[in-house]
Amino acid sequence: MPSSKLAALAFVAVVTIAPRAVAQQAEGYLVERFYPSAPGAGWFVMDALDTRGTFGGAVSLTTGYAYNPLRVGTGASEIRVVSDDAFAGVGMAATYDRFRFYINIVKPLVIDGQSGTFGGYTYTGPAVDLGTHPDTLSDTGFGFDARIYGDPRGPLRLGAGAQVFVPNGQPSDYDTDGRVRGMLRFLVAGDVRWFTYAGHVGVHIRPRDDSPTPGGVLGSELLFGAAVGARIPVGHEPLAVIVGPELWGESAFEAFFQSGATGLEALMTARLESTRAEGPQFRVKLGMGGGLVPELGTPEWRMVIGVEMFGSMPKNKPRSP
Repeated sequence: MPSSKLAALAFVAVVTIAPRAVAQQAEGYLVERFYPSAPGAGWFVMDALDTRGTFGGAVSLTTGYAYNPLRVGTGASEIRVVSDDAFAGVGMAATYDRFRFYINIVKPLVIDGQSGTFGGYTYTGPAVDLGTHPDTLSDTGFGFDARIYGDPRGPLRLGAGAQVFVPNGQPSDYDTDGRVRGMLRFLVAGDVRWFTYAGHVGVHIRPRDDSPTPGGVLGSELLFGAAVGARIPVGHEPLAVIVGPELWGESAFEAFFQSGATGLEALMTARLESTRAEGPQFRVKLGMGGGLVPELGTPEWRMVIGVEMFGSMPKNKPRSP
């Protein structure tokens, strides 16, 4: 065979095989960007800052499903690394006046995806399910919130919150970074007649940084979000329905508000809740929506359902002379 043909075959072989040979294995990390609010906080992600009374508490159960939260590549080369992500979470909180201590525990139900190679990295899709490959728990969050200014039902309430997430699970299942993370947030909320709102801005302290892995974690982030709703009384009972959108997102400081470093998600929410000032109360929540900016683990669409039981002991009323 002529030397020119041998050289051509060798070149084709190198071009074909080399990318596969040098492809690095992409490590898994926490894909989920739905960070549930504290038990009894009202919204799915925001905090209503309406704790009151003396000693009290709250218990919450939240379950949800996200479709295609992690995709790399485009068109025919797209890899749905995480295509299905379902979870169930339990939260417990202790409250006193304007302060709340709480814990959120999350159990992965299904995490499924595709494997493939893109951008010089090989991705291995997870295969978590309750039957054949269960993962124990995802990261567990411990938090503290406080209302700094305003009354529980006032037009302007200001507060602050902090959370620490203790790693659990397996990074290869895309349900944990495998490292301790933290969040610091400034909170705002209020009620004006039938109108209610809430918002936050803060910092996600995330030591994990997978740059330049496509679709990877980009370190610490700015957090932002807002929610607005209309409060509609129901019948003669102390009940109300609150309907309105809730939006939240994050942007990595490494590439502030640039493409590939910012995610934005929205839910249209509705909740039925007790409106008594004291005693045992309940709340049922439903949210549906999806990614407005499909980056950093923002899914194509999401559905979330939540149930809360909460209440507190009333403050002692002053005795009549």
